[in-house]
Amino acid sequence: MERKFTIIDKITRQYRRFNSMETHLTVRLLPQQRGNERDPISYFMASVTALCEHALRNCDDSDMVGISIRFEVNMRNKAIGISFRRKDQLSTDVILNVWQKVTQSNSRFNTLDKLFLEEHSVKMPVGFERGIKSKGRTLDALPHLKTSIVKVKAERNCLAHALVIAIAKITNDPNYKSYRDGRKIGPVVQRLLETTGINLDRGGGCIRELTRFQEYFKDYRIVVFSGLNCEVVMFDGQVQTKKRINLLYDDVARHCHVIVNITGAMAKRYVCKACN
Repeated sequence: MERKFTIIDKITRQYRRFNSMETHLTVRLLPQQRGNERDPISYFMASVTALCEHALRNCDDSDMVGISIRFEVNMRNKAIGISFRRKDQLSTDVILNVWQKVTQSNSRFNTLDKLFLEEHSVKMPVGFERGIKSKGRTLDALPHLKTSIVKVKAERNCLAHALVIAIAKITNDPNYKSYRDGRKIGPVVQRLLETTGINLDRGGGCIRELTRFQEYFKDYRIVVFSGLNCEVVMFDGQVQTKKRINLLYDDVARHCHVIVNITGAMAKRYVCKACN
């Protein structure tokens, strides 16, 4: 695949309190390869689109994103900006419309000049997210410290692994310890994904996949927390049943773990019925 740009420098900052991330890219667009020339404007637009897609590759479709671009030759001028919107609303037509306005203005720029791209993204919470974490420790470290949280060791399909482990715990499945240790669980997870038709290859764990799993596991209420506090509920299946699956989602590592004891995980003597 033809490379359309090269990255000179990259700086990423994360603001966990506001569930947001900021990325600064210093890049240079590459000229067309000989023998593969096409309309310069079309090639330029394809290059800018590829650059935006690269900057947003780790964002979910529901995330709010905004992009601003400056060229080195006119740093004092107003940045070329794409206002905040959902990632799935940032289409090629939107980018094209912005650049058409620039070309009709008196702004001067060279397509092969060094340019600076700033990308801001905000992960939109579901429920009552306030970004509250646990006593300064990252969520990824908590399964090592709390026996009430089972760490899902699988790097792929972690949501499906977490559900299988949680159900095995609830049903006193003799294979629970094996599943928890990452043994014997692979075929079970694969069978679950084939039966439900759910594809987690793109990272999974979004509300869409959780809703489909809830429809399949009708006898269980799936609740996903994004922190160890009753108020930071990312998803609640709201099924009328006593069987409840509590999961912990780490939005930084994008990984699911299993909460086997909610009072112990949240370090509380009592958790209300709504949370337990």
